[in-house]
Amino acid sequence: MKTKAVKTTKTTKPESHLAMVRRARRINRELAEVYPYAHPELDFRNPFELLVATVLSAQTTDLRVNQTTPALFAAYPTPEDMAAAVPERLEELIRPTGFFRAKTKSLIGLSTAIRDTFGGEVPGRLVDLVTLPGVGRKTANVVLGNAFGVPGITVDTHFGRLVRRWKWTDQEDPEKVEADVAAIFPKSEWTMLSHRVVFHGRRVCHSRKPACGACPIAPLCPSYGEGETDPEKARKLLKYEMGGYPGQRLSPPPDYPGKPAPPLGAE
Repeated sequence: MKTKAVKTTKTTKPESHLAMVRRARRINRELAEVYPYAHPELDFRNPFELLVATVLSAQTTDLRVNQTTPALFAAYPTPEDMAAAVPERLEELIRPTGFFRAKTKSLIGLSTAIRDTFGGEVPGRLVDLVTLPGVGRKTANVVLGNAFGVPGITVDTHFGRLVRRWKWTDQEDPEKVEADVAAIFPKSEWTMLSHRVVFHGRRVCHSRKPACGACPIAPLCPSYGEGETDPEKARKLLKYEMGGYPGQRLSPPPDYPGKPAPPLGAE
C-alpha cells in the first residue's frame, strides 16, 4: 500500500525583539534615502494655519484641504477672525473638505479657546493642544512636530497600516501604536519617521494593492507579497512624484521633486 507524501513547510524562527528593532531602524534609514524631501503635505505658513488644516484633513485628502485653505485663510487669517466667523459663511468655505458642519463647530471652538485661553497664540504643549475642540493627540503631534519642532509620532491610517505590516506592533489603537513605535526609535527621529512612513504609504505601500515589486525596502518587509510583485505592474501602481504625478501641496518645499498640485477647480 502506497503512502501519500506529506508536503512540509519550512518554519522560520520567530524574530527577536532586538532583531525587529534593528530591522525597523534600517527601514527608517533606507526610507530617509528614498524620501530625503519628506515633509508635511499640508500647506501652512504658521501654527494656526497648520492646526486648522490638520483638523480639516479628517476624512478627506490633504490635496482637497490645500485647495480649500487659501480662500479660508484669506477670509479668517487669525484665531480672533475665525472665532468671530458667521458659521454659515465658514461652512461654505470648507464645504469641499466634507463634514463641514462638524468641522465648522471645531474651528470656531478651537479659535475661541486660543483667543480666550491662550492669548491668541496656538499653544506649543501637547497637554494644552488636546484641550482645544476637535484636536486629538494625532493633530496635536502634527502641530508640535512641524510648527514647534517638538518631536512627535503621528499615527494616521497610513502609519498604522505600515507599522503593522512591518511587525513593529500588532496594536490597533493609535495611542498604543504610538507608544510601541516610540520605544523603537530615539525621540529625535519621531517627526521625520512619521513623514517617511506616511510618504511611503501614500506612494508605494497602498492599502488595497501595495506595489511590492517596486518597493525599495521589500527585502526588509515581512509582508512582502501581499501586493503586486511583478516589477512592471508594480511600477504602474506608484503614486504622486514616484509615478510622475503632482503631489498634494499647491506650495511644496523647494526640494520637492514632484509637480505642485493644481488649485481648486483646475484638476
